Amino acid sequence: MTDIKYAWSALGGDPALLSRTSTVVREGALQGRLPVRELARACVGVCALAAAELGAARGGLREVPEVRIDDGAVATAFVSERHLLIGGRAPVNFAPLSRFWRTGDGWVRTHANYPHHRERLLRALGPADSLDAALAERSALEVEEAVYAAGGLAVAVRTPEEWAAHPQAVAVAERPLVERERLDTARARVLPTLDGAPPAAGVRVLDLTRVIAGPVATRTLALLGADVLRIDPPGYPELPDQHADTGFGKRSAVLDLAKDRRAFEELLASADVVVTGYRPGALDRFGLSPEALMERRPGLVIAQLSAWGAYGPWGGRRGFDSLVQAATGIAVVEGSREQPGALPAQALDHGTGYLLAGAVLRALTEQLREGYGRVVRLALARTAGWLVSGAGGAGGAGGLPYDGPEPWLAETDSALGKLRYALPPVSFAGGPGDWARAPGVWGADSARWG
Repeated sequence: MTDIKYAWSALGGDPALLSRTSTVVREGALQGRLPVRELARACVGVCALAAAELGAARGGLREVPEVRIDDGAVATAFVSERHLLIGGRAPVNFAPLSRFWRTGDGWVRTHANYPHHRERLLRALGPADSLDAALAERSALEVEEAVYAAGGLAVAVRTPEEWAAHPQAVAVAERPLVERERLDTARARVLPTLDGAPPAAGVRVLDLTRVIAGPVATRTLALLGADVLRIDPPGYPELPDQHADTGFGKRSAVLDLAKDRRAFEELLASADVVVTGYRPGALDRFGLSPEALMERRPGLVIAQLSAWGAYGPWGGRRGFDSLVQAATGIAVVEGSREQPGALPAQALDHGTGYLLAGAVLRALTEQLREGYGRVVRLALARTAGWLVSGAGGAGGAGGLPYDGPEPWLAETDSALGKLRYALPPVSFAGGPGDWARAPGVWGADSARWG
């Protein structure tokens, strides 16, 4: 079931703390054939509960603060990229070549938002103006393999049954929703007692993530007081609108991990958390595998995010929310007889992002009690499996109506212009209601701690 009990158990949380949560149910929020509202509610709820738990532990409170989950706030935040306005301009969320295409025997979904992915897609399939004809002559699986072989991104649309029989699906299903392990025997850094500060105050987070899921996780940690420094490689800028949506609370710097190793090692030497969101193994050559990181910085919390998981035949593949929806049968369930469809939000990205943040917060709480370095791993495909398996778990009638996002939108001035944005849905008694800083220009900050 896509409920908060299951998600909290996946994080290793004390089930007794669930009594500290309450939900404002709003009918009409995140409507779909699958229980998207319930998944979103659970992901945000456990993240908020993990934050409240950490705050209580660091603040010496006798009781964990009460957590309030409002479907309206959650629904608004899960489509934050659609509500964003930058100087009155709405962002472009999908490039023209990021869409469904009919093939000779079915459908494929492509992703070409980034220029290098667009180039590789066209290298595999031919000019953009002839893609419809080229794809109509090939099978969906043939297109999938050809594009991936060229370093691009395309996935055949599968039914839930077809995906369940795929070797990657079998490998994913064998893993827990949240993988958690202790990787060293070192005592973690002792975090100072809070004096009215947010739960993650003083925690230094190196953010090596891109797109949505990872940046949502680190955006949430920044909301909760962490010093989050996002590091990107030169020559591969984040999409500007995407950065504007997920850059709240953080600083952003460019660093060449091959040439600027000394600068990175200085950052790592005083980091508490490292979050990575590149395809599995992509950062290992820079000494950023969990084992290598923990050897140089014992007591770290390492959080890893991937599309398909770091195992199985697709363990080294790139992926995005829309592609995972297509591969796992979600696009078929949410579609029509005429063509595949999509969830009412990029819920795999957003949901996994809040779960990842919750896993980091729970790991920090466990460190306060036990020490040791921690590794947590999540995959969009595993979150998708949870959603599909809870297909009968959608909530029934009742609750308040969802009349739109306006109560959960705000405006602020920024270096990018005036922003309209979705307020954070993570809410607990005494917790922050908004980020302390607006996003700045991508890559404009120094690669050092604040």
